[in-house]
Amino acid sequence: MLPVQVNRLTVQEAGDRYVELVRAKTVTGGLSPATAEVYARDVATFVRLAGPGRVLDDLTGEDVDAVLLAFARKPDERRKSDAQGKAAGKDTAKGAGVSTGVSAGQSAASQARFRRSVSALFRHATSAGWVHLDPMAASSVRARERGGLRAERRALTREQAEGLIEAAAAPAAPTAEPPAGTTRRRRADQRTEVRDALVVLLLTALGPRVSELVRANVEDFYTNDGVRYWRIFGKGGRTRDVPLPDVVAAALDAYLAVRAGGDGEKALLLSWRGRRLARGDVQAIIDRVQRQVEPGRRRAVTPHGLRHTTATHLLADGTDMDAVRRVLGHSDLSTLGRYRDDLPGELEVAMGSHPLLRRRRGRAGRDDEAGPDA
Repeated sequence: MLPVQVNRLTVQEAGDRYVELVRAKTVTGGLSPATAEVYARDVATFVRLAGPGRVLDDLTGEDVDAVLLAFARKPDERRKSDAQGKAAGKDTAKGAGVSTGVSAGQSAASQARFRRSVSALFRHATSAGWVHLDPMAASSVRARERGGLRAERRALTREQAEGLIEAAAAPAAPTAEPPAGTTRRRRADQRTEVRDALVVLLLTALGPRVSELVRANVEDFYTNDGVRYWRIFGKGGRTRDVPLPDVVAAALDAYLAVRAGGDGEKALLLSWRGRRLARGDVQAIIDRVQRQVEPGRRRAVTPHGLRHTTATHLLADGTDMDAVRRVLGHSDLSTLGRYRDDLPGELEVAMGSHPLLRRRRGRAGRDDEAGPDA
C-alpha cells in the first residue's frame, strides 16, 4: 500500500487556507463572526510563532510545545493599558526592584483557547492531507488549571448576586443639578435605568453569552400559553427557547414600554441614541449598577462571570443538570463543569444534611425529647 501523499504547504499557506474555511462557515451559520475572528487571530499568532516559511508537516510535538510556551509568555495586550496605569504610580517600587503586581503573560483561559485553536487547525490539516500525523498528540504543554481564573470572571455569591439584582430593580433616584465643575445631568430621554435593569436580570437569571444578548431582537421574545420566552440564537447556528421568570418578564415589559427607537429598529437593547448596544456597553452597564450596590455585597464581575453565576446557583439549588445545560445553550453536559464554581459554606451544608444520616439524626432527636426517665 502506497503512503498517503501529503501536500507540503508552508505554515503561512496552511494558516491562510484554514482561516478562509473558518470564515466561510459564518455564511452558513456554522460559526458566529466573532468566533471566526478569534480562530483567525489565534491562527495568525501561531503562524508568526511557528515560522511562516516552515513546512507544516515538518512541525513536531516539540515545535508545537515551543509555540505554546511562547504564547503563554507573550504579554496580554488587553491588560497593557491597566499595566501602564499602575506602572505610572509605582516608579519608586520599580526602582527598588519591587514587583508592581502586574500579571505577565497570558491567562490560563487564553492559553487553553489558543491550544484549542491550534488543535482545530491540525485536525483539519490531518484530514485535508497537509500533515502525515497530528503533532498535537505528541505535545505535552498544558495551560494551568482554572484556579487562575480572574475573580471578576467567577460566580457571585448569593448575597452579591441578590445585591446586584436589587440595585438594578431599585427605582431610579430623581436627577438633580450636579455640583459645579462636574458633568451635567442627563436629560430625561437619556435615562437608561429600565434598560440596565433588564440587562442585569437577563444576564443573572438566564446566563446568556454577551454576544447572544447584544444580538437579541424584539421579535425574539414571544408568549406561549401565558409564558414569555426568549428565542436565543447561539453558537454554531443553534437556537434555544428559554422561559423568562416572572420578574424578568415584568422587567422586559417595563423596558419595551419606554424603549427608544420605535418599531423601525429591530434590536432589543438600544443606547439612548437609538443604536444597538455593543459588547463593551454591557460591561459598562454592569459597572454602573454595581456602584449602587452596598459595599458589603459589591464585587466586580464580567458578563461571563454572571453566566457562571447562573450555572452555579441553579446547580447548587438542585436544578436538573440537563435543564441547566439547555438554559446555557451547551451541547454537552460535561461542559457545565467549567461553569460550576465553588460557593462559600457549600460543603458544610452538604455534610450537615447528608442523605445517609437523616434517619439517624431524626432518631437522635426523638431520644432527646424522650428524656432520661423515659
